[in-house]
Amino acid sequence: MLDRLAADHFTPLLHQTLRLGLPDGSALATRVDSVQACPQARMPHAPADRRMPFTVTLTALEPTGFAGGPCTMELPEWGLVQGIWVERLAAMGRDHGGAYFQVVFN
Repeated sequence: MLDRLAADHFTPLLHQTLRLGLPDGSALATRVDSVQACPQARMPHAPADRRMPFTVTLTALEPTGFAGGPCTMELPEWGLVQGIWVERLAAMGRDHGGAYFQVVFN
């Protein structure tokens, strides 16, 4: 199922709240900050019908110690999607008290 997700599935969620189901069973409210196509990550000889790689960035709306792992997300048209790998990003010029995440779809 994950291989059928595309950037278009996340674009309507820009600046909206998205709840991540964390590996420990808890939930984390996040805001979808960006959805970005990554054409440079596409394999040179990939079939034309293969999805374009993309990334989704998120900001936690509450303090968290979550560092990354497999999560669930409730997506319009898809329902509950499991096994989405979420990685924490360094603050890098942002509020160091915040938590920032990235999801990469190759």
